[in-house]
Amino acid sequence: MVSTIVWGTGNIGRAAIRAVAAHPALTLAAVLVHDPGKAGRDAGELAGLGRRLGVAATTDVDAVLGAAPRAVVYAASGDLRPNEALEDVVKAVRAGAVVVTPSLYALYDHRNAPPEVREPLLKAVAEGGGSLFASGVDPGWANDVLPLLVSGLAATVETVRCQEIFDYSTYDQPDSVRYLVGMGQPMDYEPPMLAQGVPSMVWGGQIRLMARALGAELDELREHVERRPLDETITTATMGTFEKGTQGAARFEVQGVVGGAPRIVIEHVTRIHPACAPDWPVPPGGVGAHRVIVEGRPRIEVTLEATDEDGNQSAGGNATAVGRLVGAIDWLVAAAPGLYDALDVPLRPVPGKLGGTR
Repeated sequence: MVSTIVWGTGNIGRAAIRAVAAHPALTLAAVLVHDPGKAGRDAGELAGLGRRLGVAATTDVDAVLGAAPRAVVYAASGDLRPNEALEDVVKAVRAGAVVVTPSLYALYDHRNAPPEVREPLLKAVAEGGGSLFASGVDPGWANDVLPLLVSGLAATVETVRCQEIFDYSTYDQPDSVRYLVGMGQPMDYEPPMLAQGVPSMVWGGQIRLMARALGAELDELREHVERRPLDETITTATMGTFEKGTQGAARFEVQGVVGGAPRIVIEHVTRIHPACAPDWPVPPGGVGAHRVIVEGRPRIEVTLEATDEDGNQSAGGNATAVGRLVGAIDWLVAAAPGLYDALDVPLRPVPGKLGGTR
């Protein structure tokens, strides 16, 4: 059994605790939290499992890493604290752990990561013998392994488009929704997530991964951003009121340009209410979905919906991203120390999961 810790108990951390507890090759050794108010609480309670796991959360990072866990699911946020997140991950890799995380965007494509991000990790690998696999929470599989798998079913491929289409009123992270993405803000507010260059920083690595797998040479990355105001004031069940005239929807694309044309595209269509921007793409159930469209011969379209935490589709998306990461741990433990990406790490069935209730 691979001793595994979960670092962070927010949207991703809750799902990670559940995934580690259920995995037939892993054992939950510890849970790290930042909030002292969570210290001492049982991991099963924090994860919403409805049962105790016998692992109490702690704030003592040094003690947990000092116990030499074999793996770490780093689920703490990197959006607003990228430097601190990198320092945490470096510390865990130096302690000899296999680390999986969605929190470090630059490392989705580690070969092209900035030296100030890549070099400390390579040094930590050399010193401690740990490994790192970073994959997205948007979720990563929908922007790398799934579209590549689907492209293999086509005789010819003109374009590959990956879409995330979501009603963000279901997303349990109000600060990110209101301030990073800008929902409910005046239309002259510039959401940090939509600022020029940021979409390419976050999703460009996944474009480069797909281009590498498809044997394509990228000319450049381009961005396209649109925003729409609310026509009426609306009140959501989870996030309160959003005023008429404020941002109610946002849509952006990161385009991988090959031969002068956009050939690999990651697109996000985000609303705070279904009534806003009804002419934009909508998910089948009206709440959230991930879609891959391969334009070619034949044309192929695949749409996936996932639910978790009492039918919440945002939680379902998070849980699939976590499943990709946690499901990679035993493979990474058997592999050589190093930095890995989505093209290195196979997405595969795990024996023992079927019918499991751990």
